[in-house]
Amino acid sequence: MRVGVVVPAYNEEKLIGKTLSTMPELVDRIFVIDDCSTDATSEAAAAVHDPRVEIIRQPKNTGVGGAIITGHRRVLDEGLDVSVVMAGDAQMDPDYLPALLDPIADDDVRFTKANRFYTRTSTAGMPAYRQFGNVVLSVMTKFSSGYYHLFDPQNGYTALHRDALSRLDLDEIAANYSFENSLLIHLNVLRVRARDVPIPAIYGDEVSTMRMRKVIPALLRTLIGGFWMRIWRKYVFPSFAPFALLFFSGLALTTLGVGAAVVITVLALNDVTASPATVMISIAPLLAGIQLLISALSMDISESPD
Repeated sequence: MRVGVVVPAYNEEKLIGKTLSTMPELVDRIFVIDDCSTDATSEAAAAVHDPRVEIIRQPKNTGVGGAIITGHRRVLDEGLDVSVVMAGDAQMDPDYLPALLDPIADDDVRFTKANRFYTRTSTAGMPAYRQFGNVVLSVMTKFSSGYYHLFDPQNGYTALHRDALSRLDLDEIAANYSFENSLLIHLNVLRVRARDVPIPAIYGDEVSTMRMRKVIPALLRTLIGGFWMRIWRKYVFPSFAPFALLFFSGLALTTLGVGAAVVITVLALNDVTASPATVMISIAPLLAGIQLLISALSMDISESPD
C-alpha cells in the first residue's frame, strides 16, 4: 500500500520538526496542513528537508477537522491507498504506525484508530479530568456512532483506506474538534469495518488550544444530531428496517408511559387518588416501550460493522 500521512498543525513551531523527522520510511507522502498558524510552523516543517513533505497553508483557520479534511483530499488526489492522521505535536508515536496499518493490509478492515485506554497504565500522563471526559465521550459516541466495540473516539491517530475515504462526503463531516466523532458516525452509515489498536500516547511539552466552553456544546450537537442522522440514513431511508419499527414504537410507548406517569403524579400531589386502571395506563406502555428500546439497541449492536 502507498501511505500518505496528514499532519494538521496549528502553532506547532516547536514540535513539528520532531514529528516529521521521526516519520517511518514506509510513509510515501507527508502533507503538513498549516491551519493559518501565527508562528513559524511552516518554516519549521520546511527545515526538515524531507522530499516526502508537502506543506499546505490554509488561507484561514478551519479547525483541526478542516485541516484533516484538506489533507484527506490531497491523499485522494495523489492516488494513495491509505490516509493516516498524525498530529503535529509529536503525541502520536510513529513506531506504532505498522500496527495501525496491519489490519487494513491483512483483514479487510477499512478504518483503524488508536485506543489509549487498553490498560490502567496506558494513559499515564493524561490528567484525571481528561480521562473522565474521554470515558464519558466514549460511551456517548458508542450510541451516536453505532460502533459499540470502539473506545477513545477523541484519539485522532487514525488510518483510513481510500475505498472508504472516497465514499465519504467530506463536506458533511464536522470541521471542528468534533471531527473524530462525526467521522465515526458517517463511516457507520456506510457500514465501514473499523477496529481499535492499542497505542499509548506521548505526553510532553505540547499545549492544547481547546476551549471547553466551545468544544463541549459542539460535541453535544454533533453526537445528538449525528445519532438521528445515522438512524434515518441507515435504518429508515431507503428501507424501513426492523430496527426502525422497534425503535420508534418503543420511543412512542415510553413517551406515552412517562407522560401518563407525570399526570398521575400531579393528580396525587393534589390529593386525587388514581384508579388501578389509570396506573396501568402508565405502567403498561412504559414497560413495553422500554422492552422494545432494549430490543432495538441489541439489534443496533449486532449491526455494528467490526
